Amino acid sequence: MPAPVRGRAGELLVGVVVRAHGLHGELGVEVRTDSPDERFAPGAVLLGRRAGAPDTTLTVESVRRHSGKLLVRFVETPDRTAAEPLRGTRLLVHTSALAPPEDPDEFHDHQLEGLRTELEDGTVVGTVREVMHGPAGDLLVLTRAGGGPDVLVPFVRAIVPTVDLEGGRMVLTPPDGLLDAD
Repeated sequence: MPAPVRGRAGELLVGVVVRAHGLHGELGVEVRTDSPDERFAPGAVLLGRRAGAPDTTLTVESVRRHSGKLLVRFVETPDRTAAEPLRGTRLLVHTSALAPPEDPDEFHDHQLEGLRTELEDGTVVGTVREVMHGPAGDLLVLTRAGGGPDVLVPFVRAIVPTVDLEGGRMVLTPPDGLLDAD
């Protein structure tokens, strides 16, 4: 699953319209969220943004899976003529609309991005720039406080024992060599 991408401040990309499908206004959507069943549930309201056009509000009417993508019909696209111009539209949600995860050890990417990272002794390492999702697990991309190349840190409890959202920080206990610039 690709890492979620931010739109403007407070917005997250959840999908991109790749094409119109059929005659009844369905759109092929490339999913960019870990929660497609929630984000594209009938009645969900998304922000549509594409170059050269004003932002639009799109309300999910129906959704089904097809060839590795979702086919979504919005209330605002009753037919192919209305759907065709939406090709390339980025589908976004406002972060304020996201419910907090039920598990206290789970976080939305936008909650982690921007957190200060420090060692147990308080030494500042840098800032979380991005969360990358890969088949072997999640990685934090850290921008170093003193400059230099970004560093990738596995997002596992053994290395990141403390995430303090209210304090705007996370504590790292990296193994030897993980934060080396080489």
